[in-house]
Amino acid sequence: MLGVAFGIGVLLALVGSAAAHSCVAPDKLVSEMLQRLEDSVNMDEPPNPSVLLAMNLAGATNSSTHKWLLQEIKEEAVKRAQKDMTSGQVALYLLALLSSCQDPKHVQALGKTVDLLHILQEKTEEEMTSLEETGVPKTTLYSMSLDTLGLCLERASGYKKASIALAKQVLSPANHLSVDTRAVAAMALACTYNQTDLHDLRHLLWDTLSEVTNSFLDEQEKRDGMMGNIYSMGLALQALGSTKMFYAPREWDCAQAFSVVYDHDYRQPMAIAQVLPALVGKSYLEAASLKCTTSTRTSLRLRPSLSQMPSTLEVHKSLIQVHYSIINTLQGKHFSDTISVQVPDGSTLLKVLQAAEEEKPEVFCFQTEQTSWGPMVVSIHGLAGNSDDRTYWQFFSSTDALQEGVGTYKPQDGEHIQAIFSTY
Repeated sequence: MLGVAFGIGVLLALVGSAAAHSCVAPDKLVSEMLQRLEDSVNMDEPPNPSVLLAMNLAGATNSSTHKWLLQEIKEEAVKRAQKDMTSGQVALYLLALLSSCQDPKHVQALGKTVDLLHILQEKTEEEMTSLEETGVPKTTLYSMSLDTLGLCLERASGYKKASIALAKQVLSPANHLSVDTRAVAAMALACTYNQTDLHDLRHLLWDTLSEVTNSFLDEQEKRDGMMGNIYSMGLALQALGSTKMFYAPREWDCAQAFSVVYDHDYRQPMAIAQVLPALVGKSYLEAASLKCTTSTRTSLRLRPSLSQMPSTLEVHKSLIQVHYSIINTLQGKHFSDTISVQVPDGSTLLKVLQAAEEEKPEVFCFQTEQTSWGPMVVSIHGLAGNSDDRTYWQFFSSTDALQEGVGTYKPQDGEHIQAIFSTY
């Protein structure tokens, strides 16, 4: 675990820069979130570009953690961008480097140089080809939205074509896009709108952005500030804070939306990385326009890292019982198995899966992959999700789909968790 946590530097500078809207978070909350972000950085895990991007947008750039993250992201880009990263991952790496005032066309590390922008253009073209031929992108529209934003901020060829395709997908009544996807798409399309003078394109983008932003405001009004779920709020706040002209003269009650965020105790690093920019009046749209010569925040440790707490504390926790089912009615030989396990109170769902596997490994064996959102279950009982047939393991509490990953969600005593092999 690296470094020390950040404290509040010059809050007035942040308030002054929050031109998009007037809402900014209290000093203490921003400071605590920055600390949790820094505490999440682990030398033994791949770097998370979203964490670096959030630190940069919050002006927290003067720590050893920040320097280590930047160097690791360069090295990962050199080693993995061309072969091992999806288009959306490449886009996030590009945004992280742009916000660090680095040139993504010349990423140097390990004695090599890669053109990350060119790689993003190639992978975006693959997304577009798949969309044209099959009706769906190679990965997801969320990734395509990140791609379009990255290309637009760099004013690279292809961003207008991608914007047109993206806008049409967003407007299509056949698509039921998540808040996250629509929020990133809105930021990408707003970037294109601000850069193009093509009348027809601007008209399409205006209609799309008006539709998306007003739908967010409608949902916020109906649900007392909530848009999507608590983990969608960060990107939704960024989008609304940076697209005011598309829902004007309608007013956004940003204080109501922010109060939803204030009521939640964010712990998941990726969720913090998405909500933090909005809390300081920033958005991903500003990734290419930051000044990196000075830092507006100074380092200050507020309390010990959570990872440094004695692990023996768990020994004294009471045990809870969790019921766990795995269900497949989609492929191959169908199966449905249930087990009840005991785990310490406060355990994550991952601990439940591990306990089930320990008791009956021939039935409840599973595999995970590390993602920016934490561990993702990719296989259970030997059955793995596949992007070609768009299958994955979805987790439910009773009949409600979980909004957190297995590494974050904490089941309650007596809760019934179901892992169902599903399509998207």
